[in-house]
This record gives sequence, structure tokens and C-alpha cells, in this order.
Amino acid sequence: MPLVPVNLVYFLEVARAGSVSEAAHILNVAPSAISRQIAKLEAEIGVPLFIRHPRGMTVTDAGSRLLAHARRSEIESAALVEELRTGQGADVRCVAVACSQGFARRVVPGAMAAFRRRHPDVTFRLDIVSRQEATRRVADGIVDVAATYAMGPQHDVRVECAVVIPVAAIVPLGHELAGRERITLPELCAYPLTLSPTGSSQRELFDIGVRLEGLSVRPALVCDGLAPQYEFVRSGGGLALVGDLGDLGDLGECASAEGVAYVPIDHPVFRQREAQVQTMLGRRLPWVTSQFTELLASLLPGHSGARPPSQ
Repeated sequence: MPLVPVNLVYFLEVARAGSVSEAAHILNVAPSAISRQIAKLEAEIGVPLFIRHPRGMTVTDAGSRLLAHARRSEIESAALVEELRTGQGADVRCVAVACSQGFARRVVPGAMAAFRRRHPDVTFRLDIVSRQEATRRVADGIVDVAATYAMGPQHDVRVECAVVIPVAAIVPLGHELAGRERITLPELCAYPLTLSPTGSSQRELFDIGVRLEGLSVRPALVCDGLAPQYEFVRSGGGLALVGDLGDLGDLGECASAEGVAYVPIDHPVFRQREAQVQTMLGRRLPWVTSQFTELLASLLPGHSGARPPSQ
């Protein structure tokens, strides 16, 4: 039972699918009906909403702004319909979260567990994706909250919290660097390294730092999973990098139990990356989502000022 006007429903699907024919197939309506509604919408607004190509359609700048509004309307309408059907408040629902891998190790699941201790009727869905995909999913309304890394301003989402996260080397216990307070990038690169694939924010900054220092690095292992990187380090294969998302704060028992130590890397290039909690731009968040977002932001290392969730 959609509460969004039919012309906006058709507009949304064409924007998502990239063509009238594909949208018609998804919605199970005639392409001519969709074309008429889109043309009527453009005539009423007075500006073109799509650029027509031989093989599809892309939104114009005006269409992009309408798309953001339509997505918010769709999400809020669906939430209202569900609330009316069940007779339950917005606090009994599932919160969908997307995060990049570093956040999935401790911070996000820890926040979910803490929140459920206060609100056991709330459930969660967690999508572990790339940093860019996490931002896209929250901007598109696929998830409610994103926790991810970012470099530079973010214009398509609302940034609820942003903190600079230090980067450290993961070294085996007993390694000659294990007792150091910090190391330089040239010192790190003197050892075999396991690195994230090209395209990750951490790898991007590492490569910039290496170029600035005039270093030549050939990774011993390239891997996009944290678990294999930790095992590689524990087994003596080399060193790895990690952001301080609850890892470096556990320098005692937890680190020892994992057979590794963390040594901060002293280089300004790594201060260009922020850990961010993001929500959809302009969306009025349901109470439960707002409270979870505040809790998640408060758990980011170095963040201050976030209010704890209400009891």
C-alpha cells in the first residue's frame, strides 16, 4: 500500500533501473504508462528530470534532487504503513546498518549488542560492504545508518559524527617493534607487509605516503579480509595495518590473546581519513534509529559530545 504518488513511484523506479522498459518490467505495468507519468511530472515541475540516451536514462541535476526527496518519502511512508498495520510504535522494528570491514570487527556489533540490552525488541541487519557502497546504501535509503571511512566532504549523506582514526602496525608478540610507542613509515616498510587491495582508503593513503617518502614497497600479501591478515601476522609472515576502531584501545589482554601487538604509525598522511557515522540526507529518523545512531557515534574512539541512548 504505497502512500507515495504514482508518478513518483514510476520516477523512482526509472531512476533506479536506468530505463523505462526495465522499470515497466519490475513494476509489471506498460512502458507507455510510465512514459506518460514521467512526461506529466516533468511538465508539472517545468524542468527535465531525465537525460534520454539511446540505451537508457539518467537523472538530471533537478532529477537528482527530486530523487533524494522521493526516496525519503518512500522510506517514511513504508515505515508509517508498517506502524499502522501492526499497531506498534516505531521503536519496535529492524534497523539496517551498512559498514566497511574495519567497523564490523568490533564497533558496530558491539553497539548493536549494547543497544539490544536496553531495547531487546529491536533487531538489526548488518551489510558488510566497501566504504563507497556503505555510503551509497544509506544515501539511497537501502539502509538506515552507515559506518564507514571517508576522505573529503560528503554531500549525499548527513554526517552524524566524524573523527580522525589513527593507523597502527599489527606486529607479532615478541617482534622487535612490539614495544615501541610509535614507528615511522620507512621503518614499517622495511618489513614484509600485508596490505588491503588498491581502492581501500587505508591502502590509498599508504600509497600516497610511500610516494611522498620515496619508498618502494612490494606487498608480501594483498588481502581484503582482516582475519587472514591477522593470521598472516601471527604466523610470522609480516606486518599489517589497522585503524584504531576499538583495536588499539585493547592493548592489554585482548591483544595478547590474539598473539599480536599494535604500534601507531607516525605519518601525517593517515590523518586525512575520517571514520564517519552517516544517515540519509534530509530524512526524519525514527526514534529507535536516532537513538542507535547516537550510541554508535559515541563509541567511535576520540568522539565526544554524543548523548547516550535514552533508557
